[in-house]
Amino acid sequence: MQLERVYEILKSPDSIEVLYNNIPVWIDDVDEARKTASVRLLTSDEKIDVPINSLIETGNDMTFQ
Repeated sequence: MQLERVYEILKSPDSIEVLYNNIPVWIDDVDEARKTASVRLLTSDEKIDVPINSLIETGNDMTFQ
């Protein structure tokens, strides 16, 4: 994923599905200098920093139950 798109997703009022290693994540923050994003794994709520280019947008809206 491109840095610009990460910022668009962060600012979006919609909940856009993003995957890291095929795991849905919530983007919390971006470190532009390191080109990483702080994300929460939605399967475990674990917080990790990942390379921005490893994030994949699915094009789907996330639905919370």
